[in-house]
Amino acid sequence: MHNYKLFIAYDGTKYNGFQKQIVQSDKTIQGKLENVLSILFKQDIKIIGSGRTDKGVHAKEQVCNFHASILMPCEDILAYLAQYLPKDIAVLRLFIASPRFHARYNIVKKCYSYTIDTHFFADPFKLKYAYHIPQALDIEKMRQAAELLIGRHDFKSFTSLKSKKKPTLRTLMGINITEKDDFIQIFYEADGFLQHMVRIITGTLIEVGLGQRDPLELSVILENKERSTAGPTAPSHGLCMEKVYY
Repeated sequence: MHNYKLFIAYDGTKYNGFQKQIVQSDKTIQGKLENVLSILFKQDIKIIGSGRTDKGVHAKEQVCNFHASILMPCEDILAYLAQYLPKDIAVLRLFIASPRFHARYNIVKKCYSYTIDTHFFADPFKLKYAYHIPQALDIEKMRQAAELLIGRHDFKSFTSLKSKKKPTLRTLMGINITEKDDFIQIFYEADGFLQHMVRIITGTLIEVGLGQRDPLELSVILENKERSTAGPTAPSHGLCMEKVYY
């Protein structure tokens, strides 16, 4: 079996997330890729993704791999994908990987970004990619709060994961908050993320920025290990997978 590695980008607006579902699989990124590649290779192709982005979440660089019994020139595969994939899914790069490469298990860290539009009127060209909050946020207080989350912690308060058996320890390597032209971007780097973790942290940081929480509360929220103590889950359309590191 030949192991193909591909880097993809997509606008997640119209999709029910990356992961293939039993119902409406053609409305997922994985489903679209598998359908097209299975026809090309004339065999059942299973895509392995580096992460399971939620409904409405975008990706500038998602990494996948798949196995096929046929060795096909990458140029031919790219030409076929360009013809038959929808225009909101793009393949950035494609090549043959080592047999042992696994898009999910070999990850060292991931980077996500969350974009907030603080203009009084929402930028109509950013509606699908930025969460509109028509008022100023206190960036310095948000940075103070974010600093308390850096390191290896139990992020149970910042996930909607229901299972009590799955581990919730993660190492958050950095949170960088930037501001330009009334757009705020929050960049997260970690060895892995829990379900809705970035969006819940973002929702909590927004409350800090609005003056609804003290920055020091973030330490208390971590210690409580209760989802109810953290802020709301920020909308999915502001979230984007930026890069995966191996």
